[in-house]
Amino acid sequence: MSTVSAAADPATIAGERVGRVAQPVRARTRLAAWWPLVALTLLAAALRSSTLGLQSFWYDEAFTPVHVLHASLWATLRSVAHTENTPPLWYVLAWADARVLGTGAVALRLPSALAGIATVPVAWAIGREIEGPPARRAAVLCAALVAVNPLFVWYSQEARAYGLFVLTAALAMLCFLRATREPTPWRMAAFAVSGALALLTHYFAVFLLIPMALWLVFDRAGPPTRPTRATLAAVGALALVGAALLALVSAQGGHGTQWIGRWPLSERLQAIPQYYLTGYSGAPLGHGIELLVALPILAGLALGCWRMLEGGRERYESRRRPLLLAFAIAACGVLIPIALVAFGADYLAPRNLVAAMIPVTAVIAVVIVWPGAEGGATWLTQSAGAGIAIGATIVLAFLAISLDVDLSPRLQRGNWQDVAKALRGAPAASSGQRARVITTVELGSAPLEYYLPGLHGLREGSSVVVSEIDETGYLPLRSSAGEPPAPGFRLLARLNVDGLIVYRFVSPVARTVSEAALREHVITLASPVVLVPSGSNDRVKRVASAGVRGSA
Repeated sequence: MSTVSAAADPATIAGERVGRVAQPVRARTRLAAWWPLVALTLLAAALRSSTLGLQSFWYDEAFTPVHVLHASLWATLRSVAHTENTPPLWYVLAWADARVLGTGAVALRLPSALAGIATVPVAWAIGREIEGPPARRAAVLCAALVAVNPLFVWYSQEARAYGLFVLTAALAMLCFLRATREPTPWRMAAFAVSGALALLTHYFAVFLLIPMALWLVFDRAGPPTRPTRATLAAVGALALVGAALLALVSAQGGHGTQWIGRWPLSERLQAIPQYYLTGYSGAPLGHGIELLVALPILAGLALGCWRMLEGGRERYESRRRPLLLAFAIAACGVLIPIALVAFGADYLAPRNLVAAMIPVTAVIAVVIVWPGAEGGATWLTQSAGAGIAIGATIVLAFLAISLDVDLSPRLQRGNWQDVAKALRGAPAASSGQRARVITTVELGSAPLEYYLPGLHGLREGSSVVVSEIDETGYLPLRSSAGEPPAPGFRLLARLNVDGLIVYRFVSPVARTVSEAALREHVITLASPVVLVPSGSNDRVKRVASAGVRGSA
């Protein structure tokens, strides 16, 4: 009697052969599905990391290492409470980063760069969550827009909390969308953790979390097994974090927000779309460039809305809920701060809305690549190619502006680093022959203190004995710019450092000049600051001169 083993069975052999062939096919399919995300993440990393140290620190960035970061974490947190107007999470990370890598530009900007890079896959997941599998056009476009948008690139290269704010807010939105689709305890916990991190990064996270929390608490359209306890626990945890931050909010008392009220509201409202279209520094590009970027976005949104209407309610229904949620998050993140202005709580700075641009981007991406309707009236409503082409045009426009920022000093942060080099390398200063005082605008004080260690503000009502006065600022200049700030001084040199102006005045003998006279002669129409070297330089002497107006 003979038996046939299972290994010799023809059907088994054929199945094994099919399986061996199918494995590489499945691997290639997975690779094809993920390579766009890998490529976009690498593109985001290249845009952010390759030029991380290209630009000088501006005021807020320099203020952190000069006045906030200290050797101990407790001292740093105390400075956050008394000098800053932001929650502590980013400063804790910056403190740890500075202990390991130092306080150079690349080191302090690295956490923001890593956060900006990490936001790209989160944006991909948000687009996928709204669009729904197996389609991924919205995921690709959403990730691409976040990778190259000049606003997101800018804040990924800034040593401040905004890059981390964007990442944590995007994570909270992703966890929220997943929790609404499948409200398990783990997903609710993930939403609570990510939302708490967003609150600990920036106070404006509350405006994004409000619609999410309200939806989770009051929505009754979800599955019948909705975990009410998990939902209430997640929302309650966020409420506790917010309540715990109230004491810090009171201690900070709105430090550094006075400039917001001095900026006309109409200009701030105009700056919100401008920032998204051309970036934080895109104003010099002009309204023409803004319009060129806005037109394809508006065209894509119009096309997507047309396709929604033509496709019928059935085709729209599966994506309607997450899309409307994304729209509600974006609307609350932008409109609530605007509405609060009417009640006297005016903290509406366009950069505080940067995280709200993530749901804005998600809505734009999903609508633009909305699938065409079968049997549509025109090619535009049938083919996916039109939406993809419009999306690619927007991505290329954003990429061009981001690259232009790297190439054009007029679009970059003020070059205070090279101003400091010019002052440090001045013959008069390097020879040790002259004692010097520097006048600048408020936005230049912290950068000059950072790049010229040992400087500090001159006490109000005092005087200095100097033989050189250096005046720094930016356009537009006062009509008196270039005139000697005190009798006995003459103009030695005038420098233009990428739009920052430096005047150097010298005197053959040291003269006493009052702090009041120096402040009055600042060359720029802005709040003035007078800086002098530290007390170790015995050529700069303070003398009592209360009430003195002018020079002796």
